[in-house]
Amino acid sequence: MAQALMAGMLPVTSASPFHSTLRGRARALFSIRASASSSKELVLKDFNEKKALKIISGLQNFDKDRVAFVVIAADKGGATHVDIACDEELVKLAIGLTSLPICVSSVDPSKFLPAIEAGAQMVEIGNYDSFYEMGIEFSSEQILKLTKETKKMLPYITLSVTVPHTLALPDQVRLAEQLEQEGADIIQTEGGKYSNPTKSGVLGLIEKASPTLASAYSISKAVKIPVMCSSGLSSVTAPMAISAGAAGVGVGSAINRLNDVVAMIAEVKSISEALGIQARDLSHLTRSVTN
Repeated sequence: MAQALMAGMLPVTSASPFHSTLRGRARALFSIRASASSSKELVLKDFNEKKALKIISGLQNFDKDRVAFVVIAADKGGATHVDIACDEELVKLAIGLTSLPICVSSVDPSKFLPAIEAGAQMVEIGNYDSFYEMGIEFSSEQILKLTKETKKMLPYITLSVTVPHTLALPDQVRLAEQLEQEGADIIQTEGGKYSNPTKSGVLGLIEKASPTLASAYSISKAVKIPVMCSSGLSSVTAPMAISAGAAGVGVGSAINRLNDVVAMIAEVKSISEALGIQARDLSHLTRSVTN
């Protein structure tokens, strides 16, 4: 009787969807951990050389055609990283278009694992622009909570965290120090998109970038991990970010505002050249874009 019961029960246990899911997730986490150390070294290489250029498509941009244009522009224009919305299908799309390290952005840590399983090598808590437009801001406590959750879930994956520009500069520095203690690998600054220059031309470009440049300067003096200066930058101000102490720059709106992929590539190329980054071979560009 007991043997019959056990015989009837064992197949149910072994075929349990719950246990199958757990085993699958455990295998995925083991695989991620096994490859994380080598991929982290690759992801951070350009930051360590102070020549990182990350092109950002936008945290809420799930338009595959637009994301593809941004990824192509990053790849052909000489960027070192590309940052896309946290979506596994977008990750697969990007992998088919570039060999650059792919970063995914979100403010929901639970979304990171599927994107990492799809091939993303870096995660970003940040790129808050779309939330600011809805009147949503993030406190230091919220950012720290998200960082702790992400590190607990994915302790071996390269983690970048944006310090909100809505915080006073001393509070930005304090938060950056806390994020470093929590294990963040990169601190990203922001603010330029929301500055309102009063001058035109080069003076206006410098004025527009001044908030994020000030953050990069102050934070880089306080932490040992790389700082990425982002938001409101151009080929004029990107080198200033490096001089201010940043290890790299992040550019989004300057690329996303363009509607032509060739123009996007040209804009990325101008920034990468300003940073001294050698662009990729463009000899087949026109044919590959138009076909």
